[in-house]
Amino acid sequence: MLSEQNANFLKQIAKAIAIQFGEDCEVVVHKIDENKTDHSIIAIENGHITNRHIGDGPSQVVLETLQKDPEEIEDNYNYLTRTRDGRVLKSSTMFYKGEDGKLEAILAINFDTSSLFAAENTLHKLTITDEPEDEVEPSFIPQNVNDLLDELIKESVKLVGKPVALMTKEDKVKSIQFLSNKGAFLITKSGDKVAKYFNISKYTLYNYIG
Repeated sequence: MLSEQNANFLKQIAKAIAIQFGEDCEVVVHKIDENKTDHSIIAIENGHITNRHIGDGPSQVVLETLQKDPEEIEDNYNYLTRTRDGRVLKSSTMFYKGEDGKLEAILAINFDTSSLFAAENTLHKLTITDEPEDEVEPSFIPQNVNDLLDELIKESVKLVGKPVALMTKEDKVKSIQFLSNKGAFLITKSGDKVAKYFNISKYTLYNYIG
């Protein structure tokens, strides 16, 4: 369990980073409590970047992390994410563990690179060639857990490659197991929404999860 002293220390770090790098730098502290997954944010600086506030829920990174063995969790630096309104962020995530090795908190940094990418794209038009480029889709940072669940469901359908109306049982199992692996069912009442979306009963849903 994250102590008040350690929580305050992480909040100090978050504030220092945000002040150092300015209003384009969002810093978030998530408290890890499996019983309160929907309200993990205990501190956020420059929350206007993702339009989140204290008491809002986790990102996909947080949910996926809760599915892992704490010993397997490693910090993740310098990767791309995106907001609901399409801004691209440069992100890093650091995991804080207690003396017992259990995950207690997550410190996330999201730097809004929108203006930099706009300038880069302008320059790119002058330097572009016919060589193919690999495109990496940035991870989505939700404003709340409902947005996150909607995004995960969308990804699960994209994985199968066909709308729900045309899915076989095997297709639905694949989609739902994807959601399970991503931690979607840690979100409160997610089972009801997923079962309704895939037009199956909750009993069938739990069988598909395995």
